[in-house]
Amino acid sequence: MTARTHDSMIPWRHVALAWLALGMFDGAQTVVSMRAMGMHHAWLTLFFVSTAIWSVWALFTPIPLALLRRFPLPSRNALPWLVHGAACLAIGAVWATWSALLEHTTNPFAYPQGPDPFLPLWRAKFLGNLIGDVVLYGAIVALSIGIDARSRLLHQKAASARMAELLAQAQLAALRLQIEPHFIFNALNAITALIREQRHDEAIAMTAALGDLLRRVTDRSEGQFVTMEDEIDFVHKYLDIQQMRFAERLRYRIDVPETLMKAQVPDLVVQSLVENAIKHGIAKRARGGELQVAAQRDGATLRLSVFNDGPPLPERVAEGVGLANTRQRLQALYGDAQALRLQNEGGAGVLATIVLPYRER
Repeated sequence: MTARTHDSMIPWRHVALAWLALGMFDGAQTVVSMRAMGMHHAWLTLFFVSTAIWSVWALFTPIPLALLRRFPLPSRNALPWLVHGAACLAIGAVWATWSALLEHTTNPFAYPQGPDPFLPLWRAKFLGNLIGDVVLYGAIVALSIGIDARSRLLHQKAASARMAELLAQAQLAALRLQIEPHFIFNALNAITALIREQRHDEAIAMTAALGDLLRRVTDRSEGQFVTMEDEIDFVHKYLDIQQMRFAERLRYRIDVPETLMKAQVPDLVVQSLVENAIKHGIAKRARGGELQVAAQRDGATLRLSVFNDGPPLPERVAEGVGLANTRQRLQALYGDAQALRLQNEGGAGVLATIVLPYRER
């Protein structure tokens, strides 16, 4: 049996244990305080009665929880308050009946003349405990609302995390799709040109490299992260194909320490910066240029950078789909613990930098 709040569930055993603990505490306090005052009662019976009367609240706790689903509080309407008020009085009446019955039957205070008559005892119990009934009922309602709010918050956080994960997966898929069209067409055009020039060995090598690169793209799982070693290996293959296309117009250098090869990075994150640098930098210059890929660790931070000595950025830069996609993906994966900056590096070129929390896979 379980007691339900709006969207959450409170196991019945937890409810029963909570009331049992409260009852035993009340029973022990009653016995100890009365003995300390020098009174003489049937202590074992008094402890039992003082504990047992709380069973009414344990049994009837599901009622306010169920009513909260139908008549939620707080409310601007009078009906929910009237319903819960009536429920509180009803539970209080049952509690007074049970308490008076136990006391009338067992005489825990050991009165020589016997216990008081049942009806006067019931009336005294009911009227004397009205405020206590309201406090207890209100505590159940408040605790239920609090648990329900916490449950909704946890559900919202889980849903937000799931949405962020789905967004990151969609953006990763978009990155992979973005690699394929123009890059494949350019690579195929370069292969065609090599064949026409009867540079068959180079055409075969470029075809094999392109096939290997595409196999790596399509074979990757939906996982968002890879090791730095895998990412740099992919970038190497990507740049090798681009170098066949641009020939001496493209020169590149990769400077990543061996100690960082186990670092965890988002899949294709470096490749997207490299692709952006070639498309908007080196490809626009007749004489080409140089590309530098680097990574370094600063304590708990990992810094990835891609520099090209192409033309500087204009004053107003409109981010392309690839860079905007990467920025949104990093936000989904790391929140505010990341940064992506694109800036002119003096008069020497353009530097793209990604700052991430350092994690090892």
